[in-house]
Amino acid sequence: MPVNAIGTDQLSGIEEESDIYEAFAPHVDTANISVLTDTPPGKKPNLKTFQDVQSLIQQGKKREAKLVLRENSWPTNSPIRSQLWPALCTQHHVGKTMLDGFYWDMVNQVFGTTELPEKPIMLPPFVDSTHCLPYHLTRKGRAVADRVVSVLGYACPDITYSPTLYPITAILLHFMSEEECYHCMASLVAPKEKVFITQTKLLYEVTWKTVMQIAKKHAKSAVLYLTRLCPGQKSERIFMDWCWWILGGLPFPHLVRVMDCFFHEGIKVFYRVSLAILILFHKHSTATNSEWDADTIKNDIDNALPKFCKNIPVSPTKLLRTAFSIRALSSTYISRIFLKTEMVLKSKSVLSGSKQMVRSRSSDNLPTSQSQVNVQMMSHTLTIREGAHSPDVRVLSMGVFPTQSIKSKVCDQDDLFTLWSWLPVRITMYQPVLLYTTEEHGCSLTTFYVRVEQHEPTLLMIKTCNNEVFGAYCSSRWYERNVRNDRGQRQAYFGTGETFLFSLYPERAKYPWVGIEGDKGLGHASELFMAADSKMITIGGGQGQAIWMDENIRFGKTDRCQTFNNPPLCASGDFEIRVLEVYGFVECE
Repeated sequence: MPVNAIGTDQLSGIEEESDIYEAFAPHVDTANISVLTDTPPGKKPNLKTFQDVQSLIQQGKKREAKLVLRENSWPTNSPIRSQLWPALCTQHHVGKTMLDGFYWDMVNQVFGTTELPEKPIMLPPFVDSTHCLPYHLTRKGRAVADRVVSVLGYACPDITYSPTLYPITAILLHFMSEEECYHCMASLVAPKEKVFITQTKLLYEVTWKTVMQIAKKHAKSAVLYLTRLCPGQKSERIFMDWCWWILGGLPFPHLVRVMDCFFHEGIKVFYRVSLAILILFHKHSTATNSEWDADTIKNDIDNALPKFCKNIPVSPTKLLRTAFSIRALSSTYISRIFLKTEMVLKSKSVLSGSKQMVRSRSSDNLPTSQSQVNVQMMSHTLTIREGAHSPDVRVLSMGVFPTQSIKSKVCDQDDLFTLWSWLPVRITMYQPVLLYTTEEHGCSLTTFYVRVEQHEPTLLMIKTCNNEVFGAYCSSRWYERNVRNDRGQRQAYFGTGETFLFSLYPERAKYPWVGIEGDKGLGHASELFMAADSKMITIGGGQGQAIWMDENIRFGKTDRCQTFNNPPLCASGDFEIRVLEVYGFVECE
């Protein structure tokens, strides 16, 4: 892999031995790395080259690339990863590609020099010191990992808790230079679509609870076995360490193969591998003459799975085949479990008035600097607002961006910031774009669908002829109205519990899904989120419809409904639409 054109002083004491890494980067101690191949003795493996995988990625053939990465068991010391891993990571990059030397400019800015300091580098507070796993990095390699993570912390001030960030940095450094590692990590912490690395305590907790939930369905026998061995809360505690079964437990050759897939597909690979570990653990611990008898496990239940992983009795190929052969474990299903878990945890923190709620107020639920930019862009284009705007400039610690002072008879700028604070945190990192407005695109449901239906999520904002302003955050694509079930019938309702209603004028209020506060015993009526056909649009149901609009997007009605337990969103219940606007969300350039 060609070394970037930088001065020798900027290599900071790391001797680059050649232009192409034969296997591992120079800052790796290879003495204790086991080199495994899954190929039978005497048989030469027919493995794909980097050019083969790169061609698939460049052609947008993500599924084909996924299958190649899953099935090609390159040896641990294969030089392919020095090219493959950077290509896989940077395909997820958002915005403009970083210029050569950008990283070293950041290093100079943070440390005042590009020389590696002799004293230990103080790591950012989001790092978990108990899980700074260096794997096979040399002392200098560890210092390089410290520096990459520190610069990431400086460049990404919104990261508050991310224990997996350091180990993933260390793994990358086994196959590439420091600068390339930084570029890869920058792509993984702010990717286009997939999730790779959680960056708050809340989302870290959501991941292990998600694993626990999907394991109860897809590794049921293993979960029941563990529950019998450790009744009560202990079985839940086991899942808290789920990602360390992989990052801290698996032998390095197994971990490297898992990462081949992870860098392409995201955190869902970790979910699948964790279930595979549970399935294999149960299979081998219940086998005849197994060293993993019930009494041994019960006496050291907290360390049973990590110990099993360290001595896992299957090859990397067998582990991955077990992981990817779990049926009916779709990305959509995992996402829904994840979102539901996130909403429940957020509601609990709010209801309990815990310290987490205080922290949430100061960071999670208020606009970040990027979110403020997004709000300004939105407020600049909102046609439901009346009045002029004049430029102003506000200086933040990370840069300068324009704001507008907007005068409106309907809603002021605080209304928009309030609305922004109600959106899911991950959505506030995106830029709102106006997809449809009756003032420009006409009053037609057909046009509405053409312009809106493929976007997820969307934000609907209605202004009535009586100047009431209300709407809904719609979590799923409107195209799902066409999705058919196994019997070939269209589903009446679709969407998820992330959908919510809101009112901005004459009063501000948010009406979340009733299920966010636990089971209300309402059954099916509590999950009627979105419905649509050629004649109407409906949001919310059960003894009434929260928002209903006709095919001409001219008249509508609003009632109390069981899905959101909302009051009618306007006084009369019936309304005439003055303006309807629909926003989508795209990556910030």
